[in-house]
Amino acid sequence: MILAIDVGNTNIVIGCIEKDRILFNERVSTNHRATDLEYAIQLKNIFEIHGESMGSIEGAVMSSVVPSITGIFRRAIRKLVHTEPLIVGPGIKTGLKILTDNPAQLGSDLVVDAVAGIHYYKLPLIIIDMGTATTMSVVDKDCSYLGTDIIPGMRTSLDALVSGAAQLPKVYLDRPKRVIGKNSPECMNNGIMLFTASGIDGMIDRIEAELGEKCTVVATGGLAELVTPLCRRDIIFDNDLLLKGLMVLYDKNRERGKEDGK
Repeated sequence: MILAIDVGNTNIVIGCIEKDRILFNERVSTNHRATDLEYAIQLKNIFEIHGESMGSIEGAVMSSVVPSITGIFRRAIRKLVHTEPLIVGPGIKTGLKILTDNPAQLGSDLVVDAVAGIHYYKLPLIIIDMGTATTMSVVDKDCSYLGTDIIPGMRTSLDALVSGAAQLPKVYLDRPKRVIGKNSPECMNNGIMLFTASGIDGMIDRIEAELGEKCTVVATGGLAELVTPLCRRDIIFDNDLLLKGLMVLYDKNRERGKEDGK
């Protein structure tokens, strides 16, 4: 059983995988003030809720885009399972050819998404990850990572709107019942949801035009399940994409370790 963790700016994805089967997939809020003990307690509680034993964990793998939390979570894992997690970063085997101007700057979450996409879906591929930012990553048919477009996430956009407009309320995002809003919360919800869906459709069209071919499109992330049904393009929703990618990376690097006699 493998513990898989992705530390994001807003949420931390925590999962457990056994023989390619995801036992659970949970999200907790990213807390920049939490100690390693507090994160360890959260992990322990999640395992207890799902009736899984931490004693069965054979290894751990982690990606993080929050450097200040990476070390803290690493220590939390060691407290609980007494193993050193594999950290996604420079030097690990990915199978990706990264063709960006500075490959070292590519976020580990985007690497993990791309590795999972290559393993599970037909290429070429557009991967949409909807979190603090909405990212659209492109992988061609030769497994080359061509680049990414980054847009403010829906919640990030809404928070900026509310903070800049005194009379607009905070709203809970939900699937719109119609296009034209009739009150402030509905106007804001409909605007951000449908504008995002339309923007995704338009970006897919432009990416495919630049590539000169159709792509498989996969979406993941906290709000993707709400938005993808509003899109007019065919988009596969995969809530477990990050965990799948972490497991693929764990297996790739475990095999390399064996080859190196480690």
